[in-house]
Amino acid sequence: MKEGKSVKSNGQQQQHNHHNGHLSPFKFAKLLDPEASWDKDQLGDVLHWIRQAVALICGLIWGSIPLVGGIWIILFLAISSGIIYGYYAIILKVDEEDFGGHGALLQEGLFASITLFLVACMDSGIQLGALLIGWWHQLGFYY
Repeated sequence: MKEGKSVKSNGQQQQHNHHNGHLSPFKFAKLLDPEASWDKDQLGDVLHWIRQAVALICGLIWGSIPLVGGIWIILFLAISSGIIYGYYAIILKVDEEDFGGHGALLQEGLFASITLFLVACMDSGIQLGALLIGWWHQLGFYY
């Protein structure tokens, strides 16, 4: 019995050390739990990284098709903001006023995601073009 208690106390001590070392435990189940409590930094980080993932996916898709023009950037912003709004308002059901309002939450990670979207768009377009040119040359066609 003593071993079980010592293991338990070691686990509690490790958790306590993580809190003192500013490493808070994070559970992925919390991402979809409307009853979970969020502080401003945690929610901001989650919204930031969701927006970055959306930017990367949209940028790779837009660049590989290739879609050009300002309308596609505006569409990306609408999709990205819609996903962020849906996540915090519908899934998490947080009170946006506790976190600075809709503007603050929708702005989280916005400018970094635009940059990532544009870089992913250009890079995937360049890579796809190089791939197609390589296939073209392997088939024996030259220009």
